[in-house]
Amino acid sequence: MIRLLRIIERLGSRVATIANAIGTLVVLALVMVVNYDVVARGLFNKPFHGAVELVQFSMVLIVFLQLPDVVRVNRLTRSDGFLSILGDRWPAVSVYLNKLINFVAFVFMVLIAIAIWPEFVEMFETQDYFGVPGVFTAPWWPIKLVIFLSAVLCSLLFALKVLLPELNEDEKDNRDAAQSDLT
Repeated sequence: MIRLLRIIERLGSRVATIANAIGTLVVLALVMVVNYDVVARGLFNKPFHGAVELVQFSMVLIVFLQLPDVVRVNRLTRSDGFLSILGDRWPAVSVYLNKLINFVAFVFMVLIAIAIWPEFVEMFETQDYFGVPGVFTAPWWPIKLVIFLSAVLCSLLFALKVLLPELNEDEKDNRDAAQSDLT
């Protein structure tokens, strides 16, 4: 059972890494759009119509594309000071408290996925859009789909953090070396 969960963990980690890379590409595209808008506005008095809407659209994409990788590498913003102090004195308590925190995060991500799914379906069926007609419009459903998929992947990663035993540093190094040999 543990072996199957580790395989699922590796697959989820790869998907999270790919989503992070896509989010980084969206950031680069956003930089190009903003720079184009600034130059076109300043030199030619011809701003890029829809730049504001594109920035709004992209920000949500970036956050939810990169969130699973943040979860994967334990870089969510939270205070680990208490867990560190607790871990020095009572390591077992620290491990269980960390699993409890991951379980609560799992529940929240499942709730986000459940809440966003009907919105995605509605936006997909109605082809609802945002923006200014005639200037710039884009459908809402891709954003809702990315939020849903991100929440599902984060839920999976948090569930695996709860279910799997923590690896010590040597085991992590061995796993990382084995993964790099495979790629």
